[in-house]
Amino acid sequence: MSQSTGLPTDPDVDLHVATQRRESSRPVLGAVALGGALGALARYGLATAWPHPPAGFPWATFVTNVSGCFLIGILMVLITEVWSAHRLIRPFLGVGVLGGYTTFSTYTGEVQQLVAAGAARTGLLYLAGTVLAALAAVYAGVSATRLATHRRRAAS
Repeated sequence: MSQSTGLPTDPDVDLHVATQRRESSRPVLGAVALGGALGALARYGLATAWPHPPAGFPWATFVTNVSGCFLIGILMVLITEVWSAHRLIRPFLGVGVLGGYTTFSTYTGEVQQLVAAGAARTGLLYLAGTVLAALAAVYAGVSATRLATHRRRAAS
């Protein structure tokens, strides 16, 4: 955990250690690719099940991004503060699954589509609301996980 911010930090690689600089990236790339494919399939399933009209609020993408940010907050606390995780867990789950699941590129494209469809007010609400909700979701995930794991460790 960073002393200055109180946020989880990435302890996986110390670039001052020569052997860690030379680690093969193939397993990491494979973990990211497999996780990304699974996350993208989950996102596709949600978007297919919850379509929206051109001028309508894109709820599927909004829920995807906010829930993904919440899960990223949970994951980062668990693997940096609670568990001694395998080195491929963060690339697989964080970068891969949750990176493939969340879709901020689709979000920006949908903002443009809303404006082009004459729904500029909805587009602005979506633009600001997604950023605020995503940041709040990460904070909520970090806070809730720290609270839950602190209570569990205190009871042990």
